[in-house]
Amino acid sequence: TTTLMEQFAIYFGRVLSNSFYPVLQGAIGVGSAFEGWSPREQDVVYQVLIPMTPPRGHSFHLELDSAEQRHLRNFRIRVQQECTCTSEQQGENMLCFLHQPEEELRTHQDPSLLDTLCTGCYLDVQKTARWFYQLVRAIWPALLQSHNWHLVLLPSSRSCYFKVSKGRESFQIEMLFGVRQGNSDVFVSSQPRQAYTSSTIWPENYAVAEMKFFKSIARQAPPDSLHLKCLQFFTRLQLGLGFSTYTFKTIVMHLLRALPVSEWRRRDFVRRLMDISEALRTCVERRYLNHFIVGNQRLPEGISLPPEVLMAGSCNLFHDLVMDPVAHSQAMSQYVDL
Repeated sequence: TTTLMEQFAIYFGRVLSNSFYPVLQGAIGVGSAFEGWSPREQDVVYQVLIPMTPPRGHSFHLELDSAEQRHLRNFRIRVQQECTCTSEQQGENMLCFLHQPEEELRTHQDPSLLDTLCTGCYLDVQKTARWFYQLVRAIWPALLQSHNWHLVLLPSSRSCYFKVSKGRESFQIEMLFGVRQGNSDVFVSSQPRQAYTSSTIWPENYAVAEMKFFKSIARQAPPDSLHLKCLQFFTRLQLGLGFSTYTFKTIVMHLLRALPVSEWRRRDFVRRLMDISEALRTCVERRYLNHFIVGNQRLPEGISLPPEVLMAGSCNLFHDLVMDPVAHSQAMSQYVDL
């Protein structure tokens, strides 16, 4: 997957070098497959996040969506045209979108990003996803992998999702895209948070920071550490029950900060499983599970958070259990079943 993404990145750069589409950076592997704990080894989806920066003559501005303030934040990406009259870009035969006549722009220059991937002045996730599909389809025949592997594009409205196969071997890859918040490891991304997310909403995404956390643990952990096996055990065990894999991931991340990595060895396996089970029971009873990244000022060195995320108050992932007594009763029942 990493090699394939590197090949795509080379061709993305070539194809988009003089365009007014977003500039695509190198893909970052995120999620369970790259963290080492995929719940289903036979059906792994390799998620990569592709950072985007604005093309020449444009800028991105992240605007917090005020409709959802109670827990995790959502954003809109406002695209703004910038004056290029006195910039070096004029030497590239680029006309200024702000100060050249519209007729001349229509005749001599490709459309602005505002006219291609935006709804109003906001970058549209679904339009961006369709554009990604077109890029992947167009570039695939030029890649070396295309000689031996077969590409099948799979449906997705907020990402570019595809499968490559050769004989009995196959890989599923989901390309998410996002915009980095400053120089931090937090993005706004195309990954949805609810069943329906508006096409101009980009939820705050902590996957890169979480991936870096697991890498930090891996560097400290003894060779026979089973912390990933503990997480994998519970994410497989709960399949069909109501708890999300992210619930168990969050609990295990908290425990990895509370307990030394030396206490996750093979001899500690059963005790750590009991710790995870007890932590889940406590969280369900109290209707409270604190987000691991938001407001966490004790993350390992090398993980960078925006000030608003670092200094944020607690964020309860079990907020719905507080608001809905029936959901809380069901969660208690599901814990007993587990």
